[in-house]
Amino acid sequence: MGKPSGFLEYPRELPLDRPVQERIRDWNEFHAHHPEEKIRAQGARCMECGTPFCHTGLTLAGAASGCPLYNLIPEWNDLVYKGLWQKALERLLKTNNFPEFTGRVCPAPCEGACVLGIIEPPVTIKAIEQDIIDRAFAEGRMVPRPPAGRSGKRVAVVGSGPAGLACAAQLNKAWHEVTVFERADRIGGLLMYGIPNMKLDKALVQRRVDLMAAEGIRFQTNTEIGRDIPLSQLAADFDAVVLCCGATRPRDLPIEGRDSQGVYFAMEFLQESTKALLDTRPSGLSAKGRKVVVIGGGDTGTDCVGTAIRQGCDSVVQLEILPQPPLDRLANNPWPQWPRIERLDYGQEEARELFGADPRQYLVSAEKFVADSDGRVKQVHVYTVAWQQEGGRMLPKKVPGSERVVEADLVLLAMGFVGPEEKVFAGRPLDQDERGNIKAEYGRYATSAPGIFAAGDVRRGQSLVVWAIHEGRCAARECDRYLMGESHLP
Repeated sequence: MGKPSGFLEYPRELPLDRPVQERIRDWNEFHAHHPEEKIRAQGARCMECGTPFCHTGLTLAGAASGCPLYNLIPEWNDLVYKGLWQKALERLLKTNNFPEFTGRVCPAPCEGACVLGIIEPPVTIKAIEQDIIDRAFAEGRMVPRPPAGRSGKRVAVVGSGPAGLACAAQLNKAWHEVTVFERADRIGGLLMYGIPNMKLDKALVQRRVDLMAAEGIRFQTNTEIGRDIPLSQLAADFDAVVLCCGATRPRDLPIEGRDSQGVYFAMEFLQESTKALLDTRPSGLSAKGRKVVVIGGGDTGTDCVGTAIRQGCDSVVQLEILPQPPLDRLANNPWPQWPRIERLDYGQEEARELFGADPRQYLVSAEKFVADSDGRVKQVHVYTVAWQQEGGRMLPKKVPGSERVVEADLVLLAMGFVGPEEKVFAGRPLDQDERGNIKAEYGRYATSAPGIFAAGDVRRGQSLVVWAIHEGRCAARECDRYLMGESHLP
């Protein structure tokens, strides 16, 4: 530990994001970097505590606490403080294949479990992580490292999101020949088309894909398993298959008027926006001049708000069925649990500055959509809910007399996902759990079909990018063990 008193001397300080009025006029990343002396001072705040909960990867009260990747956080914080950037990079890459992604889009459960956070604002772990990897790329230290030989085994990875890419990277290190299949026209899964460019620049995703390709991984786009190639054929053509195709079936809102024009799933909107940007063409599903209503909170809802603003919407409202979180931890949400507190994310910050108010309305549920004479949505009828206990569960109940109307001509459903699309494994049935996810025991990742493994959201349900990377890495180890009888992958 280089600076025992660092947490006493330096306050938590994050790099300033680009000003709202500047960033909403383009699609460039809004993140910024500290100068070196400031990021080193932030590294000095790490206490090198005896039990570093930041990298324990626990699940407490239904949420991640600490890093699921078991990142060696105190080690690389200390190395950054000392200016030993290459050693910090080596520690970081031992556990995380893609810190340039997690450093931008992860909600940082590591910071929620930081021991310093008990008495002071936690260490800026996420910003330090991003700085380590971005500096390495900028200085030319991230170069292809292909394996010295090949095992003679061929593995197909279905899906090129964070789980699939992590799995492919690890299997390639084990000398296997890996082919990644992706149904979209670009590699990256949700990293490419599910997260807007201003939050994760697609050039960074492509940069990592190009690096992996230079290391010998094959990528095949515009190929949907279950439609273009049956899973049974894939299993016959390869020595093993790892399914990392996500939980892409969105949760619907089957209320009156759902078939009105102008009501879309959030991912339809976000994917079309990013594809139009990358193809340098106008979006076929634009919020320009629209009164936008986003139903659902979370990161996807925020991304819809930020995207609608950049497209030039007239207004934006975000409806959330849950109550507004408190500003500080409550007694029933102690450290090191994930702090369930109010946060102002980038989209809400932009809406507040542009339209004068936070777009979120809490404890609200939609009752029906009303369309105009042309069949296009013009209103969302909503009501206030009160959460009440019933049969041992908390359920939202309508508050009598609370009905009201929200004007809308574009509605985006951002209510999460309910499981994988079953057509992926049509013709090669696999056991599923009660939620429709592919059944594969955590730690083993083997499905009910020999030689077929599953990892990430397709196995565990909708979750964090860090969990996807963790599962992709672990499934690669088990697949390697299946192929070779043992594995030296971490």
